[in-house]
Amino acid sequence: MIYLDHAATSWPKPPQVLQAMQDYLANAGGNPGRSGHQLSIDAGRIIYEAREALALLFGVPDPLRIVLQANATAAINLALYGLLQAGDHVLTSGIEHNAVMRPLRDLETRGVRVTVAPCDTTGTLDLAAFADALQNKTRLVVLNHASNVTGTIAPAAQAAALAHQAGALVLLDAAQSAGCLPFSMAETGADLLAFTGHKALCGPPGTGGLVLADSFDPAWLHPLMRGGTGSRSEFEVQPELLPDKYESGTPNGVGIAGLGEGVRWLLERGIESIRAHEQSLTRELLYGLETIPGARVYGPRSAEAQTATVSFTLADMHVSDIGWRLDQEFGIMSRVGLHCAPAAHRTIGTYPEGTVRLAMGWSNSSDDIAAVINALDRISRP
Repeated sequence: MIYLDHAATSWPKPPQVLQAMQDYLANAGGNPGRSGHQLSIDAGRIIYEAREALALLFGVPDPLRIVLQANATAAINLALYGLLQAGDHVLTSGIEHNAVMRPLRDLETRGVRVTVAPCDTTGTLDLAAFADALQNKTRLVVLNHASNVTGTIAPAAQAAALAHQAGALVLLDAAQSAGCLPFSMAETGADLLAFTGHKALCGPPGTGGLVLADSFDPAWLHPLMRGGTGSRSEFEVQPELLPDKYESGTPNGVGIAGLGEGVRWLLERGIESIRAHEQSLTRELLYGLETIPGARVYGPRSAEAQTATVSFTLADMHVSDIGWRLDQEFGIMSRVGLHCAPAAHRTIGTYPEGTVRLAMGWSNSSDDIAAVINALDRISRP
């Protein structure tokens, strides 16, 4: 079996991640922050250590500005619904995931003004059009750091600089970049950064979060959920202290334990090393696809300008048939269709059928790529 669906969920997880989750349930299964006994203290320590690892990964000085959520979608919803009000203007791009577009379309019905800045057919943001679309009352800019369809890496720092000049805040969707691209929060210029744990961070599903830049004032962001936090229990109003303001209810301790171990494993291995490995695989795949009859590759077609995510189609073949044959005949796991990003497929010209997406990760090898190219060569020929 060759797994090439890392952009959806990374697999396999490092063994340390599984061990950390088992150890949490066996040895530290108390309710963190809710009691003073040893199991509660142990659970709280594990969760704080996960925040520390994430803060180190993102270059954030204060681990308490890592707000843990169920996934990037939950983090994005917290940012959008917690910040935006009727009359506000928000600017996004034409390559976004539905985790951004669906909340924005709902907010549009509530009086929020939404503008979509165009991207070219490779998924690259048109910075000139983006700058023109910024308005004096733009409250927020929302961009994905890397496309889940084409792997295209956004010019985040340039866009953030333009946004800040216009007085706008910046929310960066790092679901596809955290763990596979080396960057810090400051380098991106983002005020808010949403991440998920189950992709390149090598953690389990049900983990993720929202990172608040040092310059971001939490008074601007209202919590979407209120309830027990284990802190300031004498009051019936939500505490203002971080991260409790946004983390009501018992956390996913076992998942966070796994996430923390996944991040530590990445830091030990080195994000730069992982990036170099995935770039090498991307070059091999892009080169191999050029040899396949009828293959059309979408996106930058450059290992330097994209993540290890490659979308393609084959002439006169349905993407669902290609994916089925890759799976059933060759044991190659891909993802086909619209990838929860219809805006992106409209931008690159593959709507409504979509593409076949091959998304590589740390566990893949050159032998995997050779097997994929051989399989596609056979599928493409009558």
